[in-house]
Amino acid sequence: MTQLDTKLVHGLPIDDNTTGAVNPPIYNSSTYAFETVASMPRWDYARSGNPTREFLERQIAQLEHGTRGFAFASGLAAIHAVLSIFAPGDRVVVGSNIYGGTYSLFNEHFRRWGLLGTPADTQDETALEHAVRGDDSTPPAKAVYVETLTNPLLHVNDIAAIARIAHEYGAIVIVDNTFVTPYLQQPLDLGADIVIHSATKYLAGHSDVIAGLAVVRDDVLGERVYYAQNRLGGVLAPEGCDAVRRGMQTLALRLERQQESALVIARHLLAHPYVRDVHYPGIHGEPVAAKGLRGCGGVLSFEVEPGIDPADVLDHLRIFRLAVSLGAVESLAELPARMTHFELSREERLSVGISDELIRLSVGIEDVRDLVDDLDQAFEFAQERARQRIVGDVHTLLAI
Repeated sequence: MTQLDTKLVHGLPIDDNTTGAVNPPIYNSSTYAFETVASMPRWDYARSGNPTREFLERQIAQLEHGTRGFAFASGLAAIHAVLSIFAPGDRVVVGSNIYGGTYSLFNEHFRRWGLLGTPADTQDETALEHAVRGDDSTPPAKAVYVETLTNPLLHVNDIAAIARIAHEYGAIVIVDNTFVTPYLQQPLDLGADIVIHSATKYLAGHSDVIAGLAVVRDDVLGERVYYAQNRLGGVLAPEGCDAVRRGMQTLALRLERQQESALVIARHLLAHPYVRDVHYPGIHGEPVAAKGLRGCGGVLSFEVEPGIDPADVLDHLRIFRLAVSLGAVESLAELPARMTHFELSREERLSVGISDELIRLSVGIEDVRDLVDDLDQAFEFAQERARQRIVGDVHTLLAI
């Protein structure tokens, strides 16, 4: 059997040309000629299909062990297309700790069209079962939507357990697998029905393209998602498809380095005097392998101690770049309360554990010693600023 690392490099041939090109071509044509009026060509109009896009779609389906893949203009476009397969009045149970853009899509867009979203703690099987089952006034859910690792607290969802509960009540399972990629988990193998990626992140890996991917378990779901892709039209352009394909060739090398460094940084922060808590799978002894993970990825988050202003830390990093997104070769840092999760009110953020002091890091492929030193010097600056504030407050009190 061909191993995943090899599949990342080569993909599946689509027999689109006879030039012998090692890399699949970028087809920029918007339309394709029919041989005759009666013919049914493989490709006719680029929104409906494109050879460059088909290569990427077949490759991600192969990697996720699905029947069919779809490439979209962004991760949110992929989520939008998948959610559009539901009808007004349908209900989706949604993990209570998800990316802010997904939260907004559920609560600001699809709610207007009658799609009902029910938040639930997907780590609590009893609570999840109650949410999926419904009651006398609430219909059974049509789907459960979760992230493999939740954003930004890195809680591990047990996809197999979630799928078992969902399928018992006739619901499908949709998994955002962005944080771990098929290199570290294939949710379809654990019972999920649809997998989504913001391919902008680890799959492309270089902060140079916006892209989304979806993979389905069976052809029935495939036809529904394809209809949404084709009719809504949020397809990924050929150049973007090629950028994702090229990035995926080095995914294994990048992700191994990133998660190795993330663990070093997580352990360093756990022992740091200015850090209150660290969120990284397994760092507190959780059995992550039992939940189907082959690794924990390169994202972690942590809370600073009271008195330390997280902005003082973030504004004075030198190697980490202050930016949203994740999964790229360069290390990034952000403040979820002000950046990736600003769509949630403060009360909503606090209710799911996203404090004002929470910082999220996406670890790149730089030397981890430089990254640790960068964090330490930013902490020292923040501590000095905290000391100056205390001295200033004392002087103000003495002057009263």
